Amino acid sequence: MNDLPVKMILPDLLNALETRNSAVLIAPPGAGKTTAVAPALLDQGWCSGQIILLSPRRVAARAAAERIAELLGEKVGHRVGYLTRLDSRQSAATRILVVTEAIFVNRILQDQELDGVSAVLFDEAHERHLDSDLGLALALESQGVLRDDLRILVMSATIDGARFAGLLGDDAPVLESGGKAWPLRLEWLGSRPELRIEDAMASAVLTAWRQEEGDLLAFLPGVGEITRLQERLSEKLPGVPILPLHGQVEPQAQRAAIRRDPDGRRRIVLATAIAETSITLEGVSIVVDSGLSRRAEFDLAAGVTHLVTRRSSQASAAQRAGRAARQGPGVAYRLWEEAAHSGRERFDPPEMLTSDLAPLVLSLAQWGVADPASLPWLDSPPQAAISAARERLEKLGALDEEGRITGIGRRIASLPMAPWQAAMLLFGAEHGAADQAAKLALLLQERGLGGRGEDLAQRLQRWEGDRSRRAEASRKLAQGWAGKARALQQAQGERESAKGQKSARPEPVDGRAQTAPLGILLALALPDNLARRRDPSGENWISAGGRGYSLDPASPLASAEWLAIGDAQGRAQSARITAALPLETRHIEEWLADRIERRSVLRWTGQRVEARQERRLGAIILASGPDPDPDQDAITSLLVEKALENPGDILPKELVARARFAGIEAFSPEKLAENADLWLVPLLGGRRDLDLPRGRVADALLGLMDWDARQQLDRIAPREFASPAGTHHAIDYSGPEAPSVEVRVQALFGLERHPMIGETPLLLKLTSPAGRPIQATRDLPGFWRGSWADVRKEMKGRYPKHRWPEEPWAEKPSLKTKNAFQNS
Repeated sequence: MNDLPVKMILPDLLNALETRNSAVLIAPPGAGKTTAVAPALLDQGWCSGQIILLSPRRVAARAAAERIAELLGEKVGHRVGYLTRLDSRQSAATRILVVTEAIFVNRILQDQELDGVSAVLFDEAHERHLDSDLGLALALESQGVLRDDLRILVMSATIDGARFAGLLGDDAPVLESGGKAWPLRLEWLGSRPELRIEDAMASAVLTAWRQEEGDLLAFLPGVGEITRLQERLSEKLPGVPILPLHGQVEPQAQRAAIRRDPDGRRRIVLATAIAETSITLEGVSIVVDSGLSRRAEFDLAAGVTHLVTRRSSQASAAQRAGRAARQGPGVAYRLWEEAAHSGRERFDPPEMLTSDLAPLVLSLAQWGVADPASLPWLDSPPQAAISAARERLEKLGALDEEGRITGIGRRIASLPMAPWQAAMLLFGAEHGAADQAAKLALLLQERGLGGRGEDLAQRLQRWEGDRSRRAEASRKLAQGWAGKARALQQAQGERESAKGQKSARPEPVDGRAQTAPLGILLALALPDNLARRRDPSGENWISAGGRGYSLDPASPLASAEWLAIGDAQGRAQSARITAALPLETRHIEEWLADRIERRSVLRWTGQRVEARQERRLGAIILASGPDPDPDQDAITSLLVEKALENPGDILPKELVARARFAGIEAFSPEKLAENADLWLVPLLGGRRDLDLPRGRVADALLGLMDWDARQQLDRIAPREFASPAGTHHAIDYSGPEAPSVEVRVQALFGLERHPMIGETPLLLKLTSPAGRPIQATRDLPGFWRGSWADVRKEMKGRYPKHRWPEEPWAEKPSLKTKNAFQNS
């Protein structure tokens, strides 16, 4: 322990914490911050209580506690202990307690003063987990208001330490430790997109295994890839220990993956990102990195968290490669090109920006903070995610309309799980199914528990028959949760009885209390995730929240009529269902009757309004038929809405164009919408379509105009052009050629000046006696003295019975033939 690099700066750190209550320690992987700092604080004068060391993962927490105890020459559980969700080793003598970040959040929420705690150490804080950021914010709040003697030490492996120092306060010192500078060689193998990741990794691992010496650590994105790679390598390397390392591995097997092989054999460890930080794998000098990581990202639109596979960041790749040089020279093989490395993200995004913030919002409400912005954060929670979280918590009854925590919310918050899972457990306790609800909650949290498959009932059955240590520990944990939920509900029932309130639990049937089906409990907790089958194959589903889901038709759940969905993967409209429970229609009708509503629905078919009466469960239509007595006012409102979407479809184009030319605003889209009650609504009484008589629409529009506006319209934009021959022609005010008029050329004889509409020359579209276009002009005098000669020559031959004078401006206008004109 004395050769750890961090030992060099421990005196400075101890001096800093003697006079200040906060500090930041920046130390690279392998410097010894996890194992050396906490023991050094034990004999400080200010440290009479417990030291809590936060670790980002259960495997790392257990390994750190065991290593610290070993270095102190003790067994874990005495002065050094750990506490994780499924495992604990501690006693009354424990001074250093290593806990996961979520457990620390639960503890400080229950005890805001952290009574009996002298220091809180946030290890690997640069990973920026949501519980770490939240725990730090709450600890700083407690330190500032209640416990100015509480020491807070943030330990980071990157330059993020400077940002943490700014968060802790102006006088928080930043101390930097060196690391062991063992040589590290990088080998860039390049990507092979044509291969499955486990096949590409198998090739890379075999290459590294044969060319290098020492144990090998391979990083893969998830458990499935680890299992498949383990199968491939076992065939190629018989007799070589190939050990998985991830959260679903039994604690004893995890220890085996961390320690050297007891028989001295070289070994291969296949790990997820769990092995990136906090733990040292003994004997590893070779790293093979797939360059991929799998992380949870919250889908704000769907309200569920998905596991997504991403390219690992540059910081993550550096951490992984560093595993090879923790104890001596090492080499890291990377399955991507060196030139592409700079294109990767520098750091993984903080979970604050990608996670479900409902647990954070509920924790803050429990803490007494309604506005998250009032607490210190490195990255403030996104407002959209906060708003969505509040909405979901209000649906569960956990928050009131002002965002304050309710009685139900306090019971939910007292259970160590996501709010919706806690609500499901409380529903189970209320309806006689606490044990099964607790197991279901744990099954949804612990991936791999009960095996694989979409059917949660089958996984639950397999788990109940599993006698492994992990399964037994999980059942014990679930039993504890169930007991706590029953106690919470019993206490609530006693309070309600004292107030004379009636319990919401269903009345017994045939002398037996009704027990809610598991799927109902899940549907009560995730009401938007209740889904109904849309096709015979069971491939497509529609949820109460309006989202589409897909399911493998070969799944045992495909024949179900209803599913309560616990998990789904994919952000598209057809996210793939990965965990669900089947339900029957009778369950829906019996248990969710209060959520089924009858309502009249109006639909626009494109031509008319269709009125139907529906029974609905959210977006799911249970039954539908014609509505015999629809709300006519609602129909009219819908017709108005559709009419104003495309007003040109019902408006008299001529009148609107005239008003636009005249500069009259009465028929602008804004004014038409504003005055729809005056001109449009009276036309729609008793109707279901927009096939309105244009004449009535025109009269209604004119009714919007006062006398002055009508005079302005007729003066500036007259409806007709009166020709010298006495004929009348409608003026077209629409289109780029407006204003224009179509008129026979003989009707304009004798006209010397060009007709005007205000200051705009009227476009004359001249036609032959047969109505065929001759020419268009805005300069009639110029036409008479110009191209008329050519027109006259052509027209005279085509229409010899009509007049075609050389000087038409000097002729009398008339549409009569030549003979009729002379005889008149």
